[in-house]
Amino acid sequence: MNEKKILYLDRNENQYGPSPSCIKEFITTDIKELSEYSRDYMKGFKSRLSDRLAAEYGVSEKNIILGYGGEDLLKQAVHCYVHKGDKIMIPSYSWWYYKKIADEIEGVKVEYPIVEGGDTFYYDIEGMFRVYNKHKPKLVLISSPNNPTGNRLEPQQLGQVLEVMKDTVVVLDEAYSLFFNGDKSHLGELITIFPNLLIIRTFSKYHALAGLRIGFALIGENHVRFSLFSSRYLGFNSLSERIAIAALDSEEYYAEVREKMASDMEMFFNEFNNLPGFKAYRSYANFILVKIPAEIKVELESFLKENGIIIKFMSEDGLNNHIRITIGRQEQNCLLMDLIRSFLKAGSLL
Repeated sequence: MNEKKILYLDRNENQYGPSPSCIKEFITTDIKELSEYSRDYMKGFKSRLSDRLAAEYGVSEKNIILGYGGEDLLKQAVHCYVHKGDKIMIPSYSWWYYKKIADEIEGVKVEYPIVEGGDTFYYDIEGMFRVYNKHKPKLVLISSPNNPTGNRLEPQQLGQVLEVMKDTVVVLDEAYSLFFNGDKSHLGELITIFPNLLIIRTFSKYHALAGLRIGFALIGENHVRFSLFSSRYLGFNSLSERIAIAALDSEEYYAEVREKMASDMEMFFNEFNNLPGFKAYRSYANFILVKIPAEIKVELESFLKENGIIIKFMSEDGLNNHIRITIGRQEQNCLLMDLIRSFLKAGSLL
């Protein structure tokens, strides 16, 4: 008996999958490589991937740290710098995992404001500064674009924030950044100007390699402690590194995917905002946040599950009548939109 196939649009995974070059690298990998530790250090660098990323971002390899996905590096940074009773600044609407990490080390969570605007959410910069000046945190977490709201800091805003917080460890989570901006040239300059800055990126989202768990951080000169904390004597995952390099070599493929997602993001934004009681927000990631009528939440979730689609129904304070939809393939996005319309028509809501 065949199980019904479920379409998951709830965890921001890239439904287009990795590039053909990544798949080829996986298939043609020498099995012997799985039995041996990396010997990249004999060539004068920590690993082939960190060496490539250093060239890609125009920094020294010592300013690149690899990790088991961006999640791993976030946890490492907090565990390295924050101790029991220390304060950590976290966005008011943010990935639940930030709070979990802070709780692991018994840190004191201090929230700073993200507020709803006309067609998007945005960082309240002055509000951030008030919280920062009042609490003098040990570490500040910033997500741009932010999950689940989809908003980002403009370059000028980011520079302003980093200048005010230059004496504090700032962790900038940019897991979704490549969905709106492929430019990498500014990051090396940022960690040079702000040596307490730590920028985390990942191959999980844009490059569709979530299952391989490949993340990396660009670190400023003041992060010698973190570099030692994160060092891996026996090297890294050789297979994952080879596939990640193949992804970096496939920019044409990913740029095409980005264009398709941007088109469908606009479709979702317009379609939802034309539905009675719905409000979609501008997003710079691969997901969109939508406010829905409170009275349909339970039934809509059940209806979509019955039809084989899972999206994220939010249950956070201030976002408990919202859904977050991962931008899938174009045919998947159209299917979801058609199902929501049919649900509304059946309930005489459209």
